[in-house]
Amino acid sequence: MDKMMLKKMADTIRFLSLDMIQKANSGHPGVCLGMADVLCVLSTKLKHTPKNPKWLNRDRLVFSGGHASAMIYSFLYLSGYDMSIEDLQNFRQLGSKTPGHPEYPEVPGVEITTGPLGQGVANAVGFAMASKHASYLLNSETAKIIDHKVYCLCGDGDLEEGISYEACALAGRYELDNLVLIYDSNKITIEGATSLAWNEDVKGRFLAQKWEVLEIEGNDYDEIESALEKVKEQTKPTLIIAHTTIAKGSCGFEGKASSHGAPLGEDDIRCSKTKAGFDPDKKFFVPEDVLVRFRCAIEKGDLSEREWKKLVKESPLLEQNEALEALLSPDFSKIEWPEFEAGSEVATRESNHKILNAIAKAIPGFIGGSADLAPSNKTYLKDLGEFPKGRNIHFGIREHAMAAITNAISLYGLFLPFDATFFVFSDYQKPSVRLAALMGLKRYFVWTHDSIGVGEDGPTHEPIEQISQFRALPGFYLFRPADASENVKCWQVALKLDKPCGFVLSRQKLKTLKPFTAYGSVENGGYLVAKRENAKLTIIASGSEVMTSLQAACHLEVAGINANVVSVPCKEIFDAQPKEYKEKVIDPDTKVLAVEAASGVEWYRYADEVLCMESFGASGNAKDLFKKFGFTIKGVKKKALEMFDKEYIETEAKGMKI
Repeated sequence: MDKMMLKKMADTIRFLSLDMIQKANSGHPGVCLGMADVLCVLSTKLKHTPKNPKWLNRDRLVFSGGHASAMIYSFLYLSGYDMSIEDLQNFRQLGSKTPGHPEYPEVPGVEITTGPLGQGVANAVGFAMASKHASYLLNSETAKIIDHKVYCLCGDGDLEEGISYEACALAGRYELDNLVLIYDSNKITIEGATSLAWNEDVKGRFLAQKWEVLEIEGNDYDEIESALEKVKEQTKPTLIIAHTTIAKGSCGFEGKASSHGAPLGEDDIRCSKTKAGFDPDKKFFVPEDVLVRFRCAIEKGDLSEREWKKLVKESPLLEQNEALEALLSPDFSKIEWPEFEAGSEVATRESNHKILNAIAKAIPGFIGGSADLAPSNKTYLKDLGEFPKGRNIHFGIREHAMAAITNAISLYGLFLPFDATFFVFSDYQKPSVRLAALMGLKRYFVWTHDSIGVGEDGPTHEPIEQISQFRALPGFYLFRPADASENVKCWQVALKLDKPCGFVLSRQKLKTLKPFTAYGSVENGGYLVAKRENAKLTIIASGSEVMTSLQAACHLEVAGINANVVSVPCKEIFDAQPKEYKEKVIDPDTKVLAVEAASGVEWYRYADEVLCMESFGASGNAKDLFKKFGFTIKGVKKKALEMFDKEYIETEAKGMKI
């Protein structure tokens, strides 16, 4: 394409971005000006469908530097996505289609929510991994159903974040030749030059991670064009280091850190427009010839999609079409759920292993792995092979990248992913879990070794506050099943939810309860396990503490206090139940005691008293730890009696052994 036209297109992106930021009096102009040239050339190469942003074989374009949102929205509007000039004019305003950072699914054309730096890099790796696995499942010699690229625009901040190192190392390990990372190397961060805190040899890092590396002048159209052509033939993931100038084209801010996160001002915008040959008095102006060039994406995208649909329809291999349909429309009714005998002792991580394999056997898109803990997490999918051809992903010890990668696999359009680690290491995953909840992704976190039951590994490995923080996360569903059978029911509920779910599972064996409920069910999030006449107390528990509470209730009955027992495997679902239901489960005429071997602060919403952890754990035998911290029949009974101002009396005297 003619360089003069490319510059005019890039300048249109620049000045739309500046007008948006100035009108909002908020935003990040520097990157929008510096990367406009790269984005403009990339737009001529991109295989995308503005009128159908969900087309499966489109190129994925991830904006890891989500603060460049004004540039992103300008590009989406110009390309013909469902966005108007009015949307651009409402940039960063409440309820607009153009929020401060790009949000999925609110913004049409945005592949995934980004903003926290480094997330988009790992997301791009996830999209590329999903594409690679899909190509193994669906492609034949005569029909390449999946053959797109994944492009990611990132900056210095993204590559300084540790998550990018984790993710890019994995991309190199799996030779993701469909992945192109374009690095905006402007050597500027908020505080000034990147050299203040960073002098890393980025090229050396990526070469060591088995990437191909290209270096270009990022504001030179010929060099950008040449690099984007070269990546078509690469056999490795490719990093394009684009040396750019922040705030390129600005009269007074070019190359300055002050351009990063504040409007440039009316005077500078007028001067910059005049210098570029644009009318300084026109705001949100798009030259007609520029709009025509960008809007060619609509016709090109429609043609690409039609040709792809024809390819799929006419594929000579029936199994290709059947495989694609099975991935697009998973049939959960085909799952043969495992059954567990009442009274049997099974750790919920062990029952979960059988559940995961039952799901995987029936659902070809069910895929996942662990952060080097599959033997402990019990997450290996038997006979289903290793990624990229198989469905067991070896993430290595990379919890944060694992979570962000799996988020993208969920959004790819074909797969139902899970990942796994010890619950205490969910701390490393928290930023990505939060984004999964924000986006409402259908995906699963498996967290084993759920409490002080970890035992000898001690307080560094015993989760205390983690369960409370995830219960506090809007749009996230945390399941802590009491036994193997409840675990099955929890998964049955979770598969119906179009939301991210976490499973908190025990290391130690738990006795399987009888298949009986006094009122309600797991589908309601919480239910009455045991009901007594004239009850004075309700004990609420989850996980391993449910059985302890049931046993304690028997002892309390002998002591003259009738107690109901409630299991709440998913507090978020229970919270959403009608008041009438909750009052039948938790009798308002009873005192309420919650029991949980964790911080437990969230139970005060329902409970008068909470028996919970008020310190970190300790190293020792799990049984000794539960005794030390009061999570025994004796401990629960003692706490309950105190609620009724009764002195604790040893029940052995009444012939009951604790």
